Amino acid sequence: MKVNETEINGFNIDNFNQYSLDVGKPQGICPLCSHDRKPKNRKLKCASYDWERGLGTCHNCNETFQLHTYERKGSAAKEYVKPEFEHTTNKPPGSKMLRWFESRGISQGTLDALDVSEGPEYMPQTNQTENTIKFNYHMGGELINVKYRDGRKNFKLYKGAEKIFYNVDSIVGYDWCVITEGEIDALSLHEAGVKPVVSVPNGATLSSNNLDYLDNCIDYFEDKQKVILAIDNDEAGQALQHELIRRLGAEVCHVVDLKDCKDANEYLVKYGKEDLANIVAIAQPVPLEGVSTLKDFEEELKDFVKHGFKPGYQIGLDNFDKVFSTYTGQFITVTGIPSSGKSDFVDQMVVGYNQKYSWKTAYASPENQPTFLHAHKLMRKFWQDLPLPSDIDNQTWKHVSSHVNDNFFFIDMDKYDLKSVLRKGAELVKRKGIKCLVIDPFNKVRNTDSKSDDVNKYTLDYLTEIEVFAKKYDVLVIIVAHPTKMYRTQDGKIEEPTMYNIKGGGEWYDASYHGLLVHRDYEAKNTKVKVLKVKFQNLGENGAEAFFKWEPKSGCYVPDEKPVEEELPWN
Repeated sequence: MKVNETEINGFNIDNFNQYSLDVGKPQGICPLCSHDRKPKNRKLKCASYDWERGLGTCHNCNETFQLHTYERKGSAAKEYVKPEFEHTTNKPPGSKMLRWFESRGISQGTLDALDVSEGPEYMPQTNQTENTIKFNYHMGGELINVKYRDGRKNFKLYKGAEKIFYNVDSIVGYDWCVITEGEIDALSLHEAGVKPVVSVPNGATLSSNNLDYLDNCIDYFEDKQKVILAIDNDEAGQALQHELIRRLGAEVCHVVDLKDCKDANEYLVKYGKEDLANIVAIAQPVPLEGVSTLKDFEEELKDFVKHGFKPGYQIGLDNFDKVFSTYTGQFITVTGIPSSGKSDFVDQMVVGYNQKYSWKTAYASPENQPTFLHAHKLMRKFWQDLPLPSDIDNQTWKHVSSHVNDNFFFIDMDKYDLKSVLRKGAELVKRKGIKCLVIDPFNKVRNTDSKSDDVNKYTLDYLTEIEVFAKKYDVLVIIVAHPTKMYRTQDGKIEEPTMYNIKGGGEWYDASYHGLLVHRDYEAKNTKVKVLKVKFQNLGENGAEAFFKWEPKSGCYVPDEKPVEEELPWN
């Protein structure tokens, strides 16, 4: 089968085969759920691939996914396809669609109010035209997207269209709203009299927390004093709920208790409209920060008893991952003498987190200037090479630059102070979903709130502010800190600094969750990364070392064997 790798239906492909699947094969694994299945089922061919149309469908998790990503035109803003409105609705009394919705407790009045229509549409899952339900997505009164559902529970969104919340115009003018996981749940709540209600466009999966639809609609939530979450009672739904709380802020979020029901529609069918409206009215706020009972962490407790400590996040370099990992909600202090490669290794870390977990990162890096050169360094790490002038505007350049543009954000201020940086970091959590914040170096990002002249007190105040931010927003913070003094050994070599050599001394060691040393050996032509501290034993090994070679073209660190000291015969 010959597959066009550059264009589909006149739309340019940005990243062909983004999941690295078997090109041309009609069936294979699902990139969304296969890795979460039992080991014996992970290699089962549960998905169908339509390479000509660039769509895949999983028959296990019932998700539709794009095989490719599509080219962004321009360097900053995406250009989307807008569907033409086709109100080919067939809703006579007694139609199959109406009868089905009525069986789910939803009336024609609600379908009309939320612009649900019916009509034929080609569905790649069945490879034929099906009669479909059409959920029409409007924003600002304009049709932005359409979601199609056939009678076999196959779904697809309009190809190339912008992802937004379903029914998002309904929340304008309210200081509160409800978010559901599916369009039918939004219809159910409208049926119950809850009018400011929206739905996410593509449900929830455990494999991704990319809320691009929230990025596109964030302005709609700026004035909301209460956001009520009526999300499905399953593991994927709870993961989505957690991310929405993180992005929108726990202080405004309330959670609906669906009792023994999976979702809002099941609750409507089982208990009726009045009860559904009531559980929304009594939705409970997210528990207060700093106050908890066993019930708040009972599921975590059960998981710990069953499985032990959860594994930490890694960067994808085997020799380093063996000795160090981390959790979010913590911070890492990275030190080393000047020109040792600290900033470059931190870049390697956040690129690794992005590649493994799709984390987005924000930088507050006064020394990493000009910013375009910093972006160039990140591009090289993804490109695995040094771009040449002839590469500008080719497909690789467009793909890599677009990826860096979407995943890395550079805080640019005339005068950096910690309070302003953390405020901007909080905004980027909300608007872009960052999971990592880099401060490089700490002494150029001042804590103007601390009035203490005592260096130890100042340092403690500084790191306390960092810790509060990291915990509140579930973000990993990486701080680059230079040592104040450097000492030489008798043979003239510079001693390796410790965290006690940073200005503020012992406070850095005591307060930091983790500490890393990056030390370049010019004679051995390698770089050593040493674990100076890990707070939790399951995340690493104090004193452990990993050795790397630095690739000048890509700017990447490549694992290197530990140097073997010469063994003399009389030893």
